[in-house]
Amino acid sequence: MASSSILIPPILSRRNLLLSTTIATVSPPPPSPGPDITITDRVFLDFSLCPTYFRSDPYATLSSTTTCSDSTPLGRVVLGLYGRHVPFTVPTFKRMCTSSSTSYKNTPVHKIFPGQYFLAGRQGEGRRYSAEVGSLLRDLPRNTDVVNSKAFSLPHARAGVVSLCLSENDDDDETRLDPDYRNVEFLITTGPGPCPQLDGGNIVFGTVLQGLDVVTSISSIPTYKPSDNIRQFNDFAEFLGDERAQNARSLWNRPLKAVYISGCGELKVTNPSLSPTLP
Repeated sequence: MASSSILIPPILSRRNLLLSTTIATVSPPPPSPGPDITITDRVFLDFSLCPTYFRSDPYATLSSTTTCSDSTPLGRVVLGLYGRHVPFTVPTFKRMCTSSSTSYKNTPVHKIFPGQYFLAGRQGEGRRYSAEVGSLLRDLPRNTDVVNSKAFSLPHARAGVVSLCLSENDDDDETRLDPDYRNVEFLITTGPGPCPQLDGGNIVFGTVLQGLDVVTSISSIPTYKPSDNIRQFNDFAEFLGDERAQNARSLWNRPLKAVYISGCGELKVTNPSLSPTLP
């Protein structure tokens, strides 16, 4: 007679039943949403080269009386701005591109770091604002994005990143603590690689949509590079607390030809869109 096997169901204890029920009903929390990099605004910057214009002041503005007579257009750069990610930085930048009184027009590209980024948009003369420029910048609203940690979350991961320049700004502490101080200086990464040293200290607020070749051409312009002896002397002067050391460093990486923003303005965006992926 063949023997038959009897299957005995497992006995579930109260603890096992509760554990299995908990595992089945508890799901992991949804991932937190990343920064909203929807492009809400578009602006353009026209860059030109003036080979015969070179001032001792690296932040001097080309005024109507000193307009370069033999300027060479380098091209137009179109920027897409992340107005939802940084709602205070973008309106100020857009205003600087469209205002007739305080504008990026005729301001120089005052520093170039080959293979990394360039700095532009600085207002006023020398390390302090002139009285006229200061009164105009005073009308700009305070940028509270600078105290919001989320505003610093986007990385400088590729060429064409547009960022509000904070960590690479040459303004001294006394200038920054002025209640009327408004920083409108910006940087654009030139590639080919990322610039992680800029992450966490500057606010990314846009990207280059068109004209990355213009950005690349600007990055190739020769700059002033101090000799090793000058660098060592400067380091020693800084160690001794000599304020002239910082003044001297403000001239380093200055382009040897005047590159400036010859025109700027806004391009209307009908439907906000996501930022494209750049090569």
